[in-house]
Amino acid sequence: MSSDGTFATEAELLAGLRAGDPAAYRRLVERNSANVYNVALKLLGDEQEAEDVLQETFLSAFEAIDRFEGRSQLSTWLYRIAYNASLMRLRKRKQMTTFSLDQPYGPDEDPALESQHLVDWSTLPDDQLLSAEARAEMDRAIAELPETLRSTFVLRDIQGLSGAETAEVLGITVQAVKNRLHRARLRLRERLSDYFAERVRGLHATA
Repeated sequence: MSSDGTFATEAELLAGLRAGDPAAYRRLVERNSANVYNVALKLLGDEQEAEDVLQETFLSAFEAIDRFEGRSQLSTWLYRIAYNASLMRLRKRKQMTTFSLDQPYGPDEDPALESQHLVDWSTLPDDQLLSAEARAEMDRAIAELPETLRSTFVLRDIQGLSGAETAEVLGITVQAVKNRLHRARLRLRERLSDYFAERVRGLHATA
């Protein structure tokens, strides 16, 4: 730990956690609470449940810190705990949607989606793509994805985890991450096509 009471490296933070240093516990929460909450919220779509998962995640982490082997980053480990806690809640809701990776097509093609007409969003100005209304529509579309696709999309494209980190959190292969991410993006694009099509038509009408 540095002289100002912070933890300059993850190794120092981990040592502090294992030693039961309250400052280390506070630092772990400060660094990761927003990301853990965001993942839980995107997966569950409920603020109170996301708060509950946030608390469960850190309580579980604190209780299991001596068993953490350090093979991954602490943040990846926390994502894994939060994902499992969220998954348990989804199963209790009995709203789990199964998704098989044993598809007759490869990771870069999905005929059911590729054959559909998808609107080119690149013609829209940034203010329309980034508007509060557009973001809300995107959130709804993400919430409608099957859990396996939604979790992959949230971790990879929203939280910015690498393919390897996402695979570790979800307990799948990197190739499976690529497959799921590709299909999630296609489904989102198809789901949002009508929404943005109206805005593209409106833009052309005023041109």
